[in-house]
Amino acid sequence: MSTLNEVKNLLTDTLNLGAAGEALSAESPLLGSLPELDSMAVVTLIGALEEHFGIAIDDDDISGATFETLGSLTAFVDGKLG
Repeated sequence: MSTLNEVKNLLTDTLNLGAAGEALSAESPLLGSLPELDSMAVVTLIGALEEHFGIAIDDDDISGATFETLGSLTAFVDGKLG
């Protein structure tokens, strides 16, 4: 499974997006476009990403640009894995 699909599945499960989550693509805007993605959801999602991928994410690593699109979030995770 590609990192993109893994991140999409985690996002869909964490935010309970259901079918709307399945429709997400790399270009799909996240922050500001998904009402479910509020500040608490971001914290929960970061925890889920850390646990699933076995990575550590520092507060300094995260910016609004990280959560701009599904693609930018995936690129961030890939960078952490690399």
